[in-house]
Amino acid sequence: METCVRKIHFCYGHRVMRHESKCATLHGHNGVVWAHATPIEALDKLGRVIDFSVLKEEVGGWIDKNWDHTMILFKDDQETIDLCKQAPSYKDLFILSTNPTAENLAHYLLHVVCPKVLKGKGVVVHKITFWETENCYVTQSLDPKDEKIIALYSN
Repeated sequence: METCVRKIHFCYGHRVMRHESKCATLHGHNGVVWAHATPIEALDKLGRVIDFSVLKEEVGGWIDKNWDHTMILFKDDQETIDLCKQAPSYKDLFILSTNPTAENLAHYLLHVVCPKVLKGKGVVVHKITFWETENCYVTQSLDPKDEKIIALYSN
């Protein structure tokens, strides 16, 4: 199985509500995402999974618009949401239905963002590696041949 991988850099802030250590406070990361795509049927007429620039524009563009230099918070963390909205430098927040752990951010990209932005492009993103720090990352993957997954990406 051929796989095309695009690396995407971005900066974000978050707080992990109820975390037992330092991550319970507002802090930031220089995040890196690797989006691994495979063709739904076959390589394109040029022999590619997909043009790398499409992954950059679609997945990277979504990250840039929604997560880059943004505070990502859990919907139940109302105190922190309110605090951020009162800041003079307030920027839109990105509110998740789950705590913004690396695992949950990778899951969101894999199951929500990628099927939406790559629908009809002939590929499935079957793995997301989400690098929170140079020492810590998570990987989430799915079966790219699963009919339910393919249906999310098809027209």
